[in-house]
Amino acid sequence: MSPTEPKRWQKDKRLLKRAQYQLCYSLGEKHFTKLFVVFAKKAPQMKVGMAVSKKSGNAVARNRIKRVLREFFRLTQEKIPCVELVVVPKKHVRAQILSLSSVEKDLLPLLGKLRASESFQ
Repeated sequence: MSPTEPKRWQKDKRLLKRAQYQLCYSLGEKHFTKLFVVFAKKAPQMKVGMAVSKKSGNAVARNRIKRVLREFFRLTQEKIPCVELVVVPKKHVRAQILSLSSVEKDLLPLLGKLRASESFQ
């Protein structure tokens, strides 16, 4: 990839099936941040999934939350360790005020903690 080419978020870096989500929920570790609950399970390859329920608002609000999260993971994909992640926003997260910078402040320390963690080496 050339330096001018944008980083892409390939399909093989996403959790696509319900069974993958269920495994991450049942076998993964649960981590809490100010805005999100993150389930992390050791895996051979990094994969990310998002579960944004109707408690987060209407379709427009849910799509905005997912869009901001996807952009965060696209920009920081080299900092994510080899884990499967499921990110669930908490009920109080409002799409109108959610920004890329607030997601970075919230999730970057967790990613560093996962990278340094013994169980994810």
